[in-house]
Amino acid sequence: MELSSVKDAFDRVTKKQKLSSSKAQEMIDQVRQEIESVLDTLQSVINTDHMLDYKTVLNDLKASLLKNAPLGQLESTQKELNVALSKYGKHLDKYFNPDISKAYRHTDFDIRTLSQIIANHFYRQGLFDVGDHFLSAVGESESAAVMKSPFLEMYQILQAMQNQNLEPALNWATTNSDKLAQSGSDIVLKLHSRQFIKILQNGSRDDALHYARTHLTSFASSHIADVQKLMACLLWQGKLEKSPYHELTSQSNWDRCAEELKRQFCNLLGQSYNSPLSVTVAAGIQVLPALLKFMNVMAGKKQERQSMNQLPVPIEMDKEFQFHSIFVCPVSKEQANEDNPPMLMSCGHVLCKQSILKMSKNSTKVFKCPYCPFDIDAAQCKQLYL
Repeated sequence: MELSSVKDAFDRVTKKQKLSSSKAQEMIDQVRQEIESVLDTLQSVINTDHMLDYKTVLNDLKASLLKNAPLGQLESTQKELNVALSKYGKHLDKYFNPDISKAYRHTDFDIRTLSQIIANHFYRQGLFDVGDHFLSAVGESESAAVMKSPFLEMYQILQAMQNQNLEPALNWATTNSDKLAQSGSDIVLKLHSRQFIKILQNGSRDDALHYARTHLTSFASSHIADVQKLMACLLWQGKLEKSPYHELTSQSNWDRCAEELKRQFCNLLGQSYNSPLSVTVAAGIQVLPALLKFMNVMAGKKQERQSMNQLPVPIEMDKEFQFHSIFVCPVSKEQANEDNPPMLMSCGHVLCKQSILKMSKNSTKVFKCPYCPFDIDAAQCKQLYL
């Protein structure tokens, strides 16, 4: 979808809006100044013995306001803005489908599972009260404690890190150090590095050196460059912000460390970094244009559309949404699915189930593998789970 023209149209409307607002403020200020000038004149006369024709002064004010015609000028700029807004709305209609319900197809969901996915999303975002109320509303209150407990711990650690208190995070990392090492994570080093920099900034060089000897020595062989950089910071104690290593003191380092901890925390829970709900929504947004286009083509075939188990057209998705391997049968050229899974033959080659059934006459005879001279018995084929 080409969005550059939409942005250009938006920029034009924004410019018109700013111009209209500026013009309106200018006219208001001008009217205010004229009124204040007249009031000052009247007030000065009241404080003296001079005579003044008040009616003449007010008539002069009226004539001045009519001459400037502030309402006319405001109406003119507002009209230009309304025209720009109208064009922008038409531009949006051209590029966006206002009725995405056309892509909807009724699917039977397990309501309990769906509710838990939604609640899980709330808990992962730290919205514990919202998650509790949601589960209560759908009659799943008994699931709340189990679902939110690990995320409560995670957000307590993250909240402490926001206050630059690394003790809870270090305790968690120490407890799970073996699991973190197995996954190849360096979060333990990052946390100790943050603590080292904090001590160097707020304490003494000796305290920082003692901490390094206690907690960073074990990383010298695997992360020598990182440890060397930290040791060089000792030379800049008291002026680290002006050193070649000033980036180590930035808030962005704390933010990245917190994000990495959150990622590893979810990983140890056996969950992805992004919640299933957010991944589903993101994937849906990506494929929605293709689905809308397909549904428009199938507009007159509602019954056929509702009975489809899979789309007859391929839909490209980013790699971040590809969680399983995809197998295409070399014989039928069809992609494997639940009804037509990949099957491992005794020779080691793989075909889809329907191809094997067809070649074996519904498992009534042996057949030759299309890629090697082995005779294949359909009964000995094993289903593969991707």
